[in-house]
Amino acid sequence: MVRIPAGEFLMGTDAENSFANERPAHLVRVAAFWMDEHEVTNAEFARFVAATGYVTAAEQPVDWEQLRAQLPPGTPRPGPEALAPGALVFTPPAQAVSLDDVAAWWRWVPGASWRHPEGPASTLRGREQHPVVQVSWTDAAAYARWAGKRLPTEAEWEYAARGGLAGKRFAWGNTPPDDRHPQANIWQGDFPYRNTRTDGFTGTAPVKSFAPNGYGLYDMAGNVWEWCADWYRADTHVTLARLGSCENPHGPQASLDPDEPATPKRVTKGGSFLCHVSYCESYRPSARRGSDPAAGLSHVGFRCVRP
Repeated sequence: MVRIPAGEFLMGTDAENSFANERPAHLVRVAAFWMDEHEVTNAEFARFVAATGYVTAAEQPVDWEQLRAQLPPGTPRPGPEALAPGALVFTPPAQAVSLDDVAAWWRWVPGASWRHPEGPASTLRGREQHPVVQVSWTDAAAYARWAGKRLPTEAEWEYAARGGLAGKRFAWGNTPPDDRHPQANIWQGDFPYRNTRTDGFTGTAPVKSFAPNGYGLYDMAGNVWEWCADWYRADTHVTLARLGSCENPHGPQASLDPDEPATPKRVTKGGSFLCHVSYCESYRPSARRGSDPAAGLSHVGFRCVRP
């Protein structure tokens, strides 16, 4: 783990080329803490499972009652094959598609899990040092408890990601990503159908494949999105900005995403190997989104902290 010193920073951004949920910037003070220098790997998660017998969400049948609460009233119960254990897997289309339709590049794959990230035919052989994926927020929190740690708050995560570079757009400064000298594992080419992989990777990369930030942390931009402890609200920064300044914020008491109000969500940060300037450019420290805490995805992982 790496010690992150106490400090004060502007969380969020006022930049015009940002998303509304990142604004406005507001003053936050964070106490010192320790953070994993890299994302939790497949090998590390395997040790947790071997020690505890833990079964992840993706390895269990879908809970119909939980799913029904997020669907329009009267939605019929799907067949057993649709409720079988599995997870969402990125599947690139063969040609350009509308960037408004995420269903064009995501599909539900029965049998996909942390052990089989792309489905039953995939394995972790050779990927022991890649970040674990297809883990839900609940799975990540369980690992953290076992390890004597916890998930970072959104404020801790963003402060650490900035690496001491106040006011910079990216974790490495203000220079846009350079395909010739890649700073992070992100998408090169045309999203989502053509990846030139000039950074050397189509999917996840082994942890520590790119230079660390100013605090000595690896992959705080790209590779995989990372779970945070906080509930997600699109207007969190607006609420905190009204306070003037705040100390060690722990996020809202409950979640609300206006686009999916029936689905409670937790914050994810950092972007992933799927991020591209044409679509989300979420490999910026201020970028944030909400994700279903019960779901696994092939581009979401985590790291832990402790006081």
